Amino acid sequence: MTVEDLDHLARIAERLALGAAELLLDGLGRATLEVGTKSTATDLVTDVDRASERFLVEGILAVRPDDGILGEEGTDIAGTTGVRWVIDPLDGTTNYVYGHAGFSVSVAAVVDGVPSVGVVVDPVQDDLFSARLGGGAHRNQAPIRCSDLDELGTALVATGFGYVPDTRAAQAQVLTEVLPSIRDVRRMGGAAVDLCSTACARVDAYYERGLAPWDMAAGVVIAREAGARVGDLRGGEPSGEFVLAAPPALFEPLAELLLRAGADQPFPAPVEASPRAGAR
Repeated sequence: MTVEDLDHLARIAERLALGAAELLLDGLGRATLEVGTKSTATDLVTDVDRASERFLVEGILAVRPDDGILGEEGTDIAGTTGVRWVIDPLDGTTNYVYGHAGFSVSVAAVVDGVPSVGVVVDPVQDDLFSARLGGGAHRNQAPIRCSDLDELGTALVATGFGYVPDTRAAQAQVLTEVLPSIRDVRRMGGAAVDLCSTACARVDAYYERGLAPWDMAAGVVIAREAGARVGDLRGGEPSGEFVLAAPPALFEPLAELLLRAGADQPFPAPVEASPRAGAR
């Protein structure tokens, strides 16, 4: 796929993500907001999540009817072009329900299996993060770079937690080992925003285990194009098993710390739900 093709996909993603973000703002604080649950009582979903996904899916199909689409709220279209859109219509639903900053719209285009375009819109901060392979990363059209920090002890690190109580307990135990060796930790409640915060050096690094593809697809492109190294703890690609994003000089020391803390150990077996449902 040419640079012009990728730029075209990026423009589609930006336009649709901005439109979906307007839907989120229109519904924010609405007294009639319909709130339900999915995997656990703390895994929330709203009618705005579903309306935003409908908007994104209809918008993609209107201009690229043969592409594949994977969405958090159930959309799964195979497609025939080699382009698959991976969308999170409302990343950070709990934040949204509470009126707390940190929610976003996340739209990625994966081309022949490679995450190639990423767009994340944070409507509260009025931020549009965007990137495509080889084009660098941008925040509101201005170039961004990740931190150049190389000292673990002064790193500000973002992370997130799952929905199952035993999973959260295990993740909290990892923090007891990590916190004494870094500056501090931040927990905003949305993987897409956390990855973009790493990309623009609002935090130095981010890690989490148990994400779904729509949580991270766009943010991974943006963080990488901003100069961050993004992968798992053992040299592989980021996945639901683990995502770590950090400046190149900080990646290995932080990965080693997380391994010593047991961050790669299996979560306790849930009684009814999976360790991570993917919704944020």
